[in-house]
Amino acid sequence: MHNIEKVREDFPILSREVYGRPLVYLDNAATTQKPLCVLDAMREEYLNVNANVHRGVHYLSQQATDLHEAAREKVRSFIGAAKTEEIVFTRGTTEAINLVAAAFCESQMQPGDEVLVTDMEHHSNIVPWQLQASRRGIVVKHLPITDDGRLCSANSPMNCDDIAAHITPKTRLISLAHVSNVLGTVNPVKDIVIMAHDHGIPVLVDAAQSAPHMPLDVGDMDCDFMAFSGHKMYGPTGIGVLYGKEQWLDRLPPYQGGGEMIDKVSWEKTTFERLPFKFEAGTPDYIATHGLATAIDYMLRLGLDNIEAHERDLTNYCMQQLSTIDKLTIYGPHDNHDAVVSFNVEGIHHLDLGTLLDRLGIAVRTGHHCAQPLMTRLGVAGTVRASFALYNTRSEVDAFVEALRRVIKMF
Repeated sequence: MHNIEKVREDFPILSREVYGRPLVYLDNAATTQKPLCVLDAMREEYLNVNANVHRGVHYLSQQATDLHEAAREKVRSFIGAAKTEEIVFTRGTTEAINLVAAAFCESQMQPGDEVLVTDMEHHSNIVPWQLQASRRGIVVKHLPITDDGRLCSANSPMNCDDIAAHITPKTRLISLAHVSNVLGTVNPVKDIVIMAHDHGIPVLVDAAQSAPHMPLDVGDMDCDFMAFSGHKMYGPTGIGVLYGKEQWLDRLPPYQGGGEMIDKVSWEKTTFERLPFKFEAGTPDYIATHGLATAIDYMLRLGLDNIEAHERDLTNYCMQQLSTIDKLTIYGPHDNHDAVVSFNVEGIHHLDLGTLLDRLGIAVRTGHHCAQPLMTRLGVAGTVRASFALYNTRSEVDAFVEALRRVIKMF
């Protein structure tokens, strides 16, 4: 594993205090902190290479374009995509899913056709499909989860019969989270993709909560689409990625119109650019793409397997410590559980817990975590969520648990 103290030096914010106490930042599922190398790279580009990409013949524009397209290649390699044409830059996971929902439903679906999502989805993988349901008459169906937060009753090896039972002749797409942002459940997407493809159904994978924590290989997974966000993986906000197999992206219409995504424009007809530019209308955030590429380099230097092992250790350690607290319920499976721990303490509102923990320097997330249908399934209004990153430590888990015990005593 990496030298954790040296790693923490790359993140100056971790050494600050809040309310006179050392900051323990455990809200990484919402956003991660940024290492100095990312901030330095973006500042350097603004200072020395700032020019609009793709359009200019002058030196700065070509240099900025080179950095932007190098970032696309970095992302391609990071997820094992076959071609850079399959990498579309977006503002984040939310926009990537909205892009697929709008374009896929316009070109591939008829009224009454169905999209399958799951009970554990983030709102960004529910609401875009509901919008299409209201506009185009498609049907959004949701796959149930078990009481311990899994998609299927059997988990090893994956038994997809429970999911296949929900497929009908009208099913056109399955869209699901790789890792739940609330439960930490790691869904066996490769097995689900095999099952879906056996039925001729493409799969979109929301990798917002997996891209920061584990190696991804879209070639091995064989998913048709994948979305993730830069800000959850030590990169800047406002940048994300949509991966799509070339044959699918070719079939989908543009999501937005404007500059960059056109081939020729006339009053009679407009033709569109080749992939991936067909889906990248307007000036891209080329500074952020460079920042994202730098963040990926940072993760690769530390080693994705090392990061995954470190965070799994923290997650398991946290769950073990929390299990010693009376009247505390942890949600989600107790094995194959990744990077987030959501819980409630009987008789204490989650918001009260989070507010008092904050006063002790512990930053956690409280509420429904943009997963209200999941909260309904769990029978709660919200939870407290602690989530881990490559810079967190066991001593921070100890500080969190000690603070939690102190808060509970107040009630």
